[in-house]
Amino acid sequence: MKKRVVITGLGTVNPIGNNVKDTWENAKKGVCGIGPITRVDVTDHLVKVAGEVKDFSTEGIIDKKEARRMDRYSQLAMVAAVEAFSDSQLDMDKEDAFRCGVIFSSGIGGMETTEANYATGEKRGYDKVSPFYIPMGISNMAAGNIAIRTGFKGMCTCVVTACASSNNAIGDAFHYVRDGYADVMLCGGAEATITHLGLGGFTSMKALNTTEDPNRASIPFDKERAGFVMGEGAGALILEDYDHAVARGAKIYAEVVGYGSTCDAYHITAPCPDGSGGAAAMTMAINDAGITPMDVGYINAHGTSTHLNDAGETMAIKTAFGDHAYKLMVSSTKSMTGHLLGGAGAVEAVFTTMALKDGFIPATINYQVPDEECDLDIVPNEGRNVQVEYALSNSLGFGGHNASIILKKWEA
Repeated sequence: MKKRVVITGLGTVNPIGNNVKDTWENAKKGVCGIGPITRVDVTDHLVKVAGEVKDFSTEGIIDKKEARRMDRYSQLAMVAAVEAFSDSQLDMDKEDAFRCGVIFSSGIGGMETTEANYATGEKRGYDKVSPFYIPMGISNMAAGNIAIRTGFKGMCTCVVTACASSNNAIGDAFHYVRDGYADVMLCGGAEATITHLGLGGFTSMKALNTTEDPNRASIPFDKERAGFVMGEGAGALILEDYDHAVARGAKIYAEVVGYGSTCDAYHITAPCPDGSGGAAAMTMAINDAGITPMDVGYINAHGTSTHLNDAGETMAIKTAFGDHAYKLMVSSTKSMTGHLLGGAGAVEAVFTTMALKDGFIPATINYQVPDEECDLDIVPNEGRNVQVEYALSNSLGFGGHNASIILKKWEA
């Protein structure tokens, strides 16, 4: 018998807030978290703006010695995870630790650490790099650190599917709880690639917008879009068996009801132009939830602000939803945060959860020039007070990865 799965804890660190409360307040206001890059000297870079986390501190959350042994992506992950765990009010003295697990993703992992140790190796010899380089750099270490911190001893893993990573983490965790393998899963993702190599790599493949105007850089679905904006941050969710949550008196934010995952099998970076892979993932999630396309009221789009993604995702939504596509609200919160790569799906799942809980649909901000290829209701510039029962969140990644999750508004 399949279990019902609910969200009982949320945490995030991202360009518009260092916790869920501040993040959601700023999302409702349509705050743009994109600005001049401060983390690295961009004198010799074409890209000058990014979605940086502001005033980030691990003080009081991660021991100083421990923090020095974590890459920035792991630090961001830990802070978000600790917030979600605390928010859930789980008492591990009362839990079976082997029934609690972690699926926490990163698309790239410790890029900052890799760059620093490469520089050390070039200067001093590679046998002189930090003994902590490997455990700091590998993509699964955020998940491992989170499990150590929370005491979760069940399955602990890291999905790496580029920009779909943390949506896959959430979907896989949902199925893991639904099918009875765990009572609780802490899931999500983190990324921190505002580094010389990160910026250079995405710039050289023409993926990033090179404007210096923060308000015209990340402009999903706008005809003048010209590449995504690098973001950093983390999102974390506690997913829990409904009966288990009720038994311990947990508060419930929303219910996870559907998940679909496909591959375009088309190109290493470009999405399939007809959107068929994304459409199949959305249809799979709808069928998994046991609902119809007409039941979905809002989509938090992948919406990266690249020409190919936004046009392809629009086509995918039309394929999956037919005429109902024009009745949906489809916004991209990347207009506020930039693109958090492997952390994007988790942060956007937090937005989608809060949208259902509060009855407020966040806007696609800084939208100016309509594009006939992207002619859906993208909730331009102003968020809306609208009650929605079901919401879908998309994440699409290099390699052709597509992941869609469906959440349901919680009615006590």
